[in-house]
Amino acid sequence: MVSIGHARPTRKMLRTMLAAAAVLVAAGCAPDTGEGGSGVANETAGAAVAATSEAADIAAIMAFNERYVGAINDGDAATLASLTTDGHIMLLPGREPIVGKAANDAANARLFAQFDIDEHWYPEETRAAGDWAFQRGRFSVAATPKAGGAPSTTTGNFLRIYERQPDGEWRMTRDMFNSVSALELD
Repeated sequence: MVSIGHARPTRKMLRTMLAAAAVLVAAGCAPDTGEGGSGVANETAGAAVAATSEAADIAAIMAFNERYVGAINDGDAATLASLTTDGHIMLLPGREPIVGKAANDAANARLFAQFDIDEHWYPEETRAAGDWAFQRGRFSVAATPKAGGAPSTTTGNFLRIYERQPDGEWRMTRDMFNSVSALELD
């Protein structure tokens, strides 16, 4: 799997881009059967644009994630805040949701004041449609106390929802994750 920070296109992403290129080539070679946008070439071109658009959106999400994880690992609360929507909601395991940008920003500032973070994301599925996208994958994180001591580490799964903003940029609007470690119950 690809770790964010060293992201390469996934096989699925490469297949999508290759299929889009093939459709574009076919669209350029197919005859247009009439005026006004009807015809096989125009329908094929429309499918190619949709595939190319999704591939471009997925690439934009991957670039967004580079900035997001970079801000986490740099302890940069201001950059992190700029990458979420006003209605951002974080769902954490075993806790109440953190609702709204202000609450999320405050939680991140507290975290960065106490810990140095080393987080990595391993996307397994990314889909985009219109102004919405989601990504599912795995993560690993180590949190080292700034006051000293051994880092706490965990791995888990995530599901994130992104919303395209009026300026065309993507922002995270929902962030859900869990730990793969089993709960230890007394």
